Amino acid sequence: MASAIQDVIAASKRSTGPLAAAGASDIQDRFLTLLVTQLKNQDPLSPMDNAQITTQLSQISTVSGIDKLNDTMSNLAAALATSQSMASAAMIGRQVVTPGHRLALADKKSAGAIELSEPADQVTVTITGPAGDVVRRLELGPSTAGLQAFAWDGTAQDGRAAKDGAYTFKAEAVRAGKPVSAATHIVGTVTGIGVSGKDPSVIVNGATEVRFADVRRVQ
Repeated sequence: MASAIQDVIAASKRSTGPLAAAGASDIQDRFLTLLVTQLKNQDPLSPMDNAQITTQLSQISTVSGIDKLNDTMSNLAAALATSQSMASAAMIGRQVVTPGHRLALADKKSAGAIELSEPADQVTVTITGPAGDVVRRLELGPSTAGLQAFAWDGTAQDGRAAKDGAYTFKAEAVRAGKPVSAATHIVGTVTGIGVSGKDPSVIVNGATEVRFADVRRVQ
């Protein structure tokens, strides 16, 4: 005779109706009903022993415990998301470093950052205008691994002052003649909080939305 809990679980897997979406309480009710039915109709010459019944009760307790654990984890995840949203709100007005490749030049001031996978002998930042033209190349010299900030005073390659506005940049790094991975990051001010997505996010410089988890540094 098959165990009650195995019968209930097998029926749950086969079903496409209400049983498939049954919660812990429904499963317990079905289990007890089926167990009582099995006890009533068991073979008198070969009855279920106490060990079998105890094993089945332990199995249903395990299923119930897992279901309750899932509910607890869901509630914990929701509480964590709320906590992250509150933390994000506290960052409004703060300067952050986040992944990106845009530079905003205003009053001859702009800043960005690069992240090197390993130390480099030479790091070069190339700044381009809206049309893709090279505006300035910054030779930053040797650098250690990790996140490194840089500043641009708005001076173009020909020595003239570049116009305020939006620019893009890329970074190249070499060590012993071999390229080093260099990721680009933007430095900006948090002006708002994004609440439309699943993960909390921050709005940088009034335009770029970045996940809270992707913020590399708060300054």
